[in-house]
Amino acid sequence: MTKPRAAALGVRVKSGWAAAVLLTGTARSPQLCDVRRIELSDPQHPETRQPYHAAMGKLERDARKINQRVDVVRGIAQQSIATLLAGYRRQNLRIRRAALVVGSQIDPDSIANPHIRAHAFEGRLFRSVLEESLRAHRIRTKVVIERHAYAHAVEELKQTDQNVRRQIQNFGREMETPWRTEQKFAAVAAWLALC
Repeated sequence: MTKPRAAALGVRVKSGWAAAVLLTGTARSPQLCDVRRIELSDPQHPETRQPYHAAMGKLERDARKINQRVDVVRGIAQQSIATLLAGYRRQNLRIRRAALVVGSQIDPDSIANPHIRAHAFEGRLFRSVLEESLRAHRIRTKVVIERHAYAHAVEELKQTDQNVRRQIQNFGREMETPWRTEQKFAAVAAWLALC
């Protein structure tokens, strides 16, 4: 059997799902390997996509409902990551590092507006279940804030902003699937994880 190829996973975390990009190669010469969506909620239970929402614009206050939804989210995330990694192993790919791009890491308890606080709780939940699931597979994970992702890539990769953006656009040209903002940020994260 041939030695597995090293790869790095980048993920743009959203509420109930995530965009994932897998790169192989090196930070100097990254190669796009895979782009896909990872489910983090149960489509048969739409409330798991926004588990801290009671109704439009309202924070869920029933701890029992929240705990049930969080348990479902955790289980779906674990299953999604296990399936993803098993597929990569079948392709003889080995992932040791991942980077997650998130909207923010603000403490939800510091937010006065209940609706915005619900979103912050969800952001923290989906990020943390992904981190836990990846670490359970011995994948080192770092978190990058979306608004700093490109600047962080410029610094870490020692490239110009223009070069980083050009490479991310070039990845999109290789794809037959949509190459939206989520996939671009996941690609930046994967590239950072190659470092």
